[in-house]
Amino acid sequence: MVIHYSYIKGIFIILSKRLIYFDTLTYFSILPDIQKLHKKHLKRQNQYLEEHRPPETNLELQSFNINERYVNIVVVSSKQRKLQCENELVTAGIKHEKYMYEKRTAVERIVPNKLFRWSHQLGCVPRTVLVRGVPGVGKTTLMKKIVCDWVNNKLYQRFAFIFFFKFRTFNQLNNVSLEMMILQEYPHLQHDIESILQNPQELLFIFDGLDETIHSIDFYSNKQLSNVKQVDSLGVVVVSLVRQSLLGGCYVLLTSRPTKLSSIAMGVFHRVSEIMGFFPKEREIYFETFFKNKDISDKMFQYVKENDTLYTFCYIPSYCWIICTVLSMSFQPTSSDQPVSLLPKTVTQLFTIFVAHILSNHSLHKSDAQKLLKYIGWMAEYGVMNRIIIFDERDLVTFKVDASSQLLSSFMIETDQPPNVTFSFLHLTIQEFFAALVHYMDYNQEKLQESLRKAQTCDDSRGEIFLRFLCGLSDRSTGSILKRRLGELSTETSRIVIEWLLKTIQETWKENEYKDDNRKLLGAFVYLFETRNEALVLKSLGSCKSFDFSYVPLTPLDCSIFPFILESCKETERLNLESCGIQNEGLGRLSRALHTIKDLSLSSNSLTHNCCSHLASAITNNQSLKTLDLSYNSLSGPQFSDLMEVLSSSACRIEELLLRDISLTDSACSQLAVVIRNNHFLRKLDLSYNNLVGPHFGHLMEALSSPTCRIEELLLENIRLTDESAPLLALLKKNKNLRFLDLNRNYIKDINSSRIREEMMTSPNLKELRMNFKNILLVKP
Repeated sequence: MVIHYSYIKGIFIILSKRLIYFDTLTYFSILPDIQKLHKKHLKRQNQYLEEHRPPETNLELQSFNINERYVNIVVVSSKQRKLQCENELVTAGIKHEKYMYEKRTAVERIVPNKLFRWSHQLGCVPRTVLVRGVPGVGKTTLMKKIVCDWVNNKLYQRFAFIFFFKFRTFNQLNNVSLEMMILQEYPHLQHDIESILQNPQELLFIFDGLDETIHSIDFYSNKQLSNVKQVDSLGVVVVSLVRQSLLGGCYVLLTSRPTKLSSIAMGVFHRVSEIMGFFPKEREIYFETFFKNKDISDKMFQYVKENDTLYTFCYIPSYCWIICTVLSMSFQPTSSDQPVSLLPKTVTQLFTIFVAHILSNHSLHKSDAQKLLKYIGWMAEYGVMNRIIIFDERDLVTFKVDASSQLLSSFMIETDQPPNVTFSFLHLTIQEFFAALVHYMDYNQEKLQESLRKAQTCDDSRGEIFLRFLCGLSDRSTGSILKRRLGELSTETSRIVIEWLLKTIQETWKENEYKDDNRKLLGAFVYLFETRNEALVLKSLGSCKSFDFSYVPLTPLDCSIFPFILESCKETERLNLESCGIQNEGLGRLSRALHTIKDLSLSSNSLTHNCCSHLASAITNNQSLKTLDLSYNSLSGPQFSDLMEVLSSSACRIEELLLRDISLTDSACSQLAVVIRNNHFLRKLDLSYNNLVGPHFGHLMEALSSPTCRIEELLLENIRLTDESAPLLALLKKNKNLRFLDLNRNYIKDINSSRIREEMMTSPNLKELRMNFKNILLVKP
């Protein structure tokens, strides 16, 4: 009997399908029980957020249900595929300000439940998503929230299973398979793992903290796995999942700090998103959830709002916690006359008070506390200089840090179980603070000089916050906060740091005259701000008459630095902030320190009418301001009248007002007319590239031709003038002070241009008239 091959093949296919069918039935029959067990495990691990209690109570960890303390954090789409090597907090601050106030840039705000929503650009649902954010901005908390919402059937129910991993827990692993990774974290899936992995499209893998791994991960590597049992390095396993060669169709979500991403290719991810932290409303909500008592939280939040530095850093949730913790001790809610001197004014003072409170509520002997902080400090310093944020027991032994010390647990977090225990500081900035503090506790000139050199020259700006703390601790009043627990801080360290800062500023200032290295100079200003040393500002900058920071992106925090610098210099007369990306929050901080400025340029900053109240305040408080350039913004709107009102007051001394291309319409002409009639100091007015033609345009022309008008230079280039405007323009000949008139690029026919020219030639003092007449520039002889 001959059996045809196709017949055998057909039977085999039928049997295979039946086996698959029965496997599928078995899988779906046991799925609810497996899920229930898995969700119980995930809930137990992720439903609580742990925080240290405020120092005045005790130093033990306290737990909060994630739903009680969680405040929505802002996640936005990010099209940036390549990152510049800049300080993360500075870069994020710039973006944060942009996303808050830049109305003309379309920003896609992503709700966490839509990280895997349809992408029009890809034409499909993204399966690999990267979420990035600076340290402490809430990456891990967001991932825990996603997991908990899935467990509670509120989110992503399309997934049958979510696997949540932290990269740091795998640092002790060598070669591993995906199946081994899952079972190490979720041993309860031992008997069902093969069935679960048969349906990859129903699986979500979350990997938190790419920046914390010690393994090499090359997302463009050609070496990839296709079998869940294949053993290889952790990096190869993760890359295989992201590249979909392993469990094709599964979903992968990774988080990382931006600095890690500067060295890897992000093009392999279908979607890149960024956590921006808290916007103003979320900051206030966080204070309410922390203090619970509305009156107390309002009092605390108001103080922070009035402190530019602290308020800006509140966009980072972990900073919110540190600030609230410090204020809960420093700002006694029962006392209305709390001494302001006990409250932090700089970032250095914030962390100094934080550490001081912990030390003052600890039972460890003073000498033992000093010794432990010294050892912690050198380990922290080593980590900062070598980009290490995860330490193991060998590191603690090397730096003589006692892992059993209760005081250590106040500053560092211990994770995992022996033998894979790792340690990290509560926040990267705390590590940077201890790295700076140790130089004041254990002075070593050679080490200090080497650290200053390394921090200043590292190519990824990782030393910027470290240097800020070094400079801040040179302030004697700041250092005195720790005196009772740590003794006198080294005056030699302070001397060397100040000498270094003075030399750095002088070199930067000299370079700035030729190289336009303004970002570097601004960084030096931040260091000066932390020192609170006005004499040092004068010594380093001298009697500087002018600062030009045009085209340097300025965060609200940067803007809060200027008041201290300008008030210390006292003689600065000109400040150019063209194209700096300043928005409402930054302008509000800057405006309070402009009372000595005579020439101010805020052009090309995307300012809106919402900024006009801050501008009005700055002008009201400044009797010296002579030149104000607000060109290339978008000031038209209801609050534009606030600016016009103060410009028309008798106290205003502005002589040059440049409002070129600020989106004005003819409705603004009446307000401008009042300014011209009342301000007898105004000599130059530029209204070019505004659409001023309309029923109110005549009011402007009447004011410009009135006997009280003192304007000598008038620029009306491209304001949409037509032939119908010609009679009104002829009124300008009555202005006896007018010397220069620019009517270029308007829509007036040649014959009417000629008539206007002839009329204006009779104006007594007009020296130059610019109009398009047969493409010839006409100038009065």
